[in-house]
Amino acid sequence: MNDNPPPLSDLDVPALVLQLAESLPQKGWMMATAESCTGGLIAGACTDLAGSSVWFERGFVTYSNEAKSELLGVDATLIEAHGAVSEPVARAMAEGAVARSRAQASVAVTGVAGPAGGSAEKPVGTVWFGWSVDGRTRTERRRFDGDRAAVRAATVHYALQTLVELVRGA
Repeated sequence: MNDNPPPLSDLDVPALVLQLAESLPQKGWMMATAESCTGGLIAGACTDLAGSSVWFERGFVTYSNEAKSELLGVDATLIEAHGAVSEPVARAMAEGAVARSRAQASVAVTGVAGPAGGSAEKPVGTVWFGWSVDGRTRTERRRFDGDRAAVRAATVHYALQTLVELVRGA
């Protein structure tokens, strides 16, 4: 299964960040990120914009399973039962980012960026997303083609694109 979006231009992510910079303050909200496979790239994209401290509260880089539990409160039994790359873990990460910050919106990503680490169930390019916006959580699984950099770039774009839509719709 391939859920790849059309090719991205370098301007897409900054444009999405600008939309968050408009939408979040209008609601009096801040956001947080909980990142595994992207290693802080989403937070980095957000904080590349000057003045982002008005709406970007914090980023959690929780690459290890222990970090997911310690920093975000993800129950270790969820990780043991479903694996780190799973719907329950993405949901718990998104909800944990809001619970452990002053944010009203969050995005969480956990996936297999490659080139190794994939399985038949979770091939390289599989990413679980979680978004928690104004007390409601949404999760989604996507699979992106390409090398490690391409998978991570597509993950950042999709995470921000969907967050913009959810914040605007809240």
